[in-house]
Amino acid sequence: MAKLKYLVVDVDGTMTDGGIYYDEKGNEYKKFNTRDAAGFFAARQAGIKLMVLTGRVCKATTRRMTEMKIDYVCQNIKNKEQYLKNFMAENHIAKEELGYVGDDLNDLPPMKLAGFVACPSDSCLEIKEIADYISAVKGGHGAVRDVVEHLLRESGEWEEAIAEVYGIGI
Repeated sequence: MAKLKYLVVDVDGTMTDGGIYYDEKGNEYKKFNTRDAAGFFAARQAGIKLMVLTGRVCKATTRRMTEMKIDYVCQNIKNKEQYLKNFMAENHIAKEELGYVGDDLNDLPPMKLAGFVACPSDSCLEIKEIADYISAVKGGHGAVRDVVEHLLRESGEWEEAIAEVYGIGI
């Protein structure tokens, strides 16, 4: 497999458990797993640009992705496939250079544009059928970190990336 240059990650059901919480004032809350941060940091260290691509808009997503220093935070994208096609064309990205992590049917069309497809263990059947890697971890429980760790271990970059990010030898 060619080295990935971009990794697209869905939010609901991938970085979260898929639940959406509202308070009595209509504020929306999401729970993100801190383990995914290690994956994002390691991917960046390995030279992979990160895109979060979601059909919803949420201040919690904006805040968390800002904390994670995600390169592209794309919210309220109703047609993920067309958005990603345009992004790939504008940035001259080949299919082999793009990875996608998602969990549900709205991710299926854009996933077909990617050279590497991964999903959490609790993804829908249609996504699992096209996935190159199915994480043993459920969405919202560190699945993104697991996917990135898998990719970087395959390319021999995991230990070096973690050592750089955390200043530790493993």
